[in-house]
Amino acid sequence: PIEVSLFEYNIRFFGGLLSAYSLTRDKLYLDKAIEFADSVLSAFNTPTGIPASLFNFKTKSSRTHTWSVGGCSILSEFGTLQMEFAYLSELTGNPIYSEKVDKIRKLVASSLSRNSGLYYNHYNSATGSACSNSISFGAMGDSFYEYLIKEYKRTNGKDVQGKQLFEESIEGAVKLGVYRTSKEGNAFLTTYSGSALSSMEHLTCFMGGTLAYSAPSKDHPNFSRGSKITDTCRLSYVKSKWGIGPDKFYFTSDLEAVGASLSDNIYIQRPEVVESYFYMWRLTKDTKYRDWAWDAVLGINKTRTKFGFGGIQNVYNQNSSLDSTQQSFFLAETLKYLYLIFCEDDVISLDRWVFNTEAHPLPIHDKVNMGPSWKYSRK
Repeated sequence: PIEVSLFEYNIRFFGGLLSAYSLTRDKLYLDKAIEFADSVLSAFNTPTGIPASLFNFKTKSSRTHTWSVGGCSILSEFGTLQMEFAYLSELTGNPIYSEKVDKIRKLVASSLSRNSGLYYNHYNSATGSACSNSISFGAMGDSFYEYLIKEYKRTNGKDVQGKQLFEESIEGAVKLGVYRTSKEGNAFLTTYSGSALSSMEHLTCFMGGTLAYSAPSKDHPNFSRGSKITDTCRLSYVKSKWGIGPDKFYFTSDLEAVGASLSDNIYIQRPEVVESYFYMWRLTKDTKYRDWAWDAVLGINKTRTKFGFGGIQNVYNQNSSLDSTQQSFFLAETLKYLYLIFCEDDVISLDRWVFNTEAHPLPIHDKVNMGPSWKYSRK
């Protein structure tokens, strides 16, 4: 394609190439990763260093999504580049890649406006000012927060700032009621736009595993929060007719972890719930997470078609028709996490690897031998 989403290209292709190199040591993959990174460096040439969402390879120009609030850049997009670009600098010894994302991190830590430690979903790439008052651990925000703690993990504890910003955001979520409890006692994470809402997105369910993963011990509040969020996301699956849940669910006087409209009730093969099962299994060894994962496998198997797997148009109708799309993240993430739940822990060990947001494993500093100084020169 001539024009791509920088975010999607980063997490899927660039991250995939870096992961393939790390797992195989085949320099072909690193060559291609370098080519990709070099080809998009001009996307960062904005007054703030925050790139626009879409990059044109032919013209080397960038633009925002036409539907983005105020024509602004999206937090989850420009905030989900850190791991891949920093890692490439470590592999090559060329600082230009990490400099691009470090400039964004510096801006994030010192200049971008926040609300109780939480960032807004949209920022102007020219001025750095917020373009909306919406806050989310789901769409528009999700992987930004994920990468704060995961870069801390990937650097083997060196990125203390990332950990600090993540912890501040969680305390802010509690303070603002973004992390809250329903009338029936189920914990959930919602969106905030001046006030906290009463819904949760499937996208946000990754935070169950991520919170537990971030906790230094099982006694840390984030471990309990992560466990409770995972339980709630499991509940949204249990209440469907397929054993796999809706894209969005609500907590009201009439609804408890249930979708409210046809657009909410779809299942499009998202990974976040089983992703949290994976982390909770690895961290606790509680067999209920394997049981829940197998329930998801059985539900997903009902979506099998002649040529692949489809999404469900209404998870509350056991006779619902399927859509005609098998998502790429279904293979990269959903099935991968399900597979790993039933593997031994040394298969992509969490002590040695960190998953990017598309589930491509990257090695933890000093935990995987990548050769002398991790440096590479093309012949």
